[in-house]
Amino acid sequence: MRNASAGCPAPVGLFALLVLTAALWPGAVPAHHSFASIYDTGKSVTVTGTVREFQFVHPHPFLVVEVRGKSGERQTWRAEMDNRFELEQIGITGITFRPGDEVVVSGSPGRSQSSILYMWRLERAADGLLYRQTGGTPSLNKVPIAPGD
Repeated sequence: MRNASAGCPAPVGLFALLVLTAALWPGAVPAHHSFASIYDTGKSVTVTGTVREFQFVHPHPFLVVEVRGKSGERQTWRAEMDNRFELEQIGITGITFRPGDEVVVSGSPGRSQSSILYMWRLERAADGLLYRQTGGTPSLNKVPIAPGD
């Protein structure tokens, strides 16, 4: 089937139109893995709190953690993790983190949004779970750890 007005096959014309639209669309989707534009990788923040939910989604799972501020006020933090595929490879599943888990989470804070971070480390003292993101490689240790190890 040909597109009579353009003189090219309809699927090719449609594809070209979609590519052009995506390229010119205002606020185009940022490049994947450009977390340095969202998170300040030169800074680190640590929060201690209770897991409210764990979203084991593609491309990047995240934890929602309820934290008590210095004045006792409740804050909700969103902690983004490495990609789901690599997390599955090290044994993380949709039930690894559950509501009520007490955790200490460290990572790079958001540049323009408060209460978000890209997770580099998570400790769960109740069972000694330690998650680390070193460079591009995540790891999971399920044996007891010393605090701050």
